[in-house]
Amino acid sequence: PYRSFNTNTIKYIQNIYFSMVNRFEIDGEEVLDGEVKPFGNSAHVTVPKRWRGADVKVVRTSEPDGGDDE
Repeated sequence: PYRSFNTNTIKYIQNIYFSMVNRFEIDGEEVLDGEVKPFGNSAHVTVPKRWRGADVKVVRTSEPDGGDDE
């Protein structure tokens, strides 16, 4: 019942799988895991007060829950 694939076919399938996932490499000092909360007409992520004035990057790791589409 199992089908044998040649090496080129396997590489092609692997390339399709890996191209479906975005991967980012970011140099940083600290990582937090949190949830985006509604805030007026927008949303925010809470970070520690000691981070004030620091440069940050935000990476979305899941699809939004289907709330407002703005």
